[in-house]
Amino acid sequence: MREGSLDAPTRHALEWQTEAFYDPQEIDAELRRVFDICHGCRRCFNLCDSFPRLFDLIDESETGELDSVASEDFAPVVEACTLCDMCFMTKCPYVPPHEFNLDFPHLMLRVRAAEARAGKKNFTQEQLAQMDRNGRLAAPVAPFVNWGSDKNNKLTRPLIDKTLGIDARAELPKFAARTFVSRARRDDVAPNPHAPAHGREAVIFPTCFVNYNGPDVGTAARAVLALNGVAAEVAYPGCCGMPQLEAGHLDKVAKAAEKVAKALRPYVDDGKTVIALTASCGLMMKFEWPLILPESEDVAALAKAVMDIDEYIVDIAKTEGLADGMRAIDGGVTVHLACHARAQNMGAKAAELLRLIPEIKLDVIERCSGHGGTFGVVKPTHEVAMKVGKTAMRNVVKHGNKYLVSDCPLAAKHLVQGASELTSELAEDGHTPVQALHPVQLFAMAYGLT
Repeated sequence: MREGSLDAPTRHALEWQTEAFYDPQEIDAELRRVFDICHGCRRCFNLCDSFPRLFDLIDESETGELDSVASEDFAPVVEACTLCDMCFMTKCPYVPPHEFNLDFPHLMLRVRAAEARAGKKNFTQEQLAQMDRNGRLAAPVAPFVNWGSDKNNKLTRPLIDKTLGIDARAELPKFAARTFVSRARRDDVAPNPHAPAHGREAVIFPTCFVNYNGPDVGTAARAVLALNGVAAEVAYPGCCGMPQLEAGHLDKVAKAAEKVAKALRPYVDDGKTVIALTASCGLMMKFEWPLILPESEDVAALAKAVMDIDEYIVDIAKTEGLADGMRAIDGGVTVHLACHARAQNMGAKAAELLRLIPEIKLDVIERCSGHGGTFGVVKPTHEVAMKVGKTAMRNVVKHGNKYLVSDCPLAAKHLVQGASELTSELAEDGHTPVQALHPVQLFAMAYGLT
């Protein structure tokens, strides 16, 4: 057996439908096995707060080894994991096919799944995870909801903080009065017949965030694809289940996967590419769903047909070539490579996409934003999220660019908030970006489409 591995990491299907998966004694034994290996390696000390918490537990124990750490003290280690997959994809030398068979994120997921099955639930996280319900309820009263959730609202945010446990210091996403799907129904966009890629067909899966919170991202994506000759329909059968995954509700994720994969299967069978507009949803459909439902033909077919929007446009550029008409963008761009985009192992497509814009000034940040979905907004972990993201936030300020882009809209929002709080501290080195955008929005801007 080699010390560490240079082989590409592979993942095993989650055995979440077996009783052993939830057995407390088996889980504890696996936690101790994995934690002891992590203790002896420590390569992941700077990725997130899970590993410093684990190593501090061990270092401050009676023997300085895992054998003198109580199992009930493992909870903070599990809490700090955002399931970003960076330890698995970029750091750990002991992931499969290595004999040690480490998968730290999926072990944390297993712990949460067992806790959820045992009835340990967080009310606020459960409610925030109802993305489609929340979006449908908020859209008709979006101005009122956005007023109440505004971080500067001294009337409502302290109340929300005390009653729901959503940290008053956290920026929350805004809701749109018109969803992206409703916009797409009303706004016909015809593909450019003169574009080199004319004849391509795709279906846009907008994701819950773009549909309810960021429809401008979807509008930009449709416009860029149409200009480049792509006939793109829009289909949104429902949320991908990432918020449910964070909470350990694997049964709910499986139901979402079955529903969405079945609805999108006709497009796949017609040979159309399914384009995901946010990194987390692309990761779910490509990688997480097949590990949760390895026997599903619909899920397997969909996983092969999904591409990230940046990945798809870069493929057009490399294969047929892009439509003419792009112009330079002033002010500079900072590109944050989102963890869930990196975990797709497709390369730095956001940076690759934006380098196609003429004369662009581009700076890249390859550090976690720290947000992690609900992790970044609830009281127990908001401060941790800001701490984990501080290095990336400092780099945003230091680069001093006008735009910040990320394939994760929540990460972009989080980084802009942190950068604005750091601006006074680092005023001599830079300033807060004027706008946080998705890469495809900036690409549309270069084409003069927005």
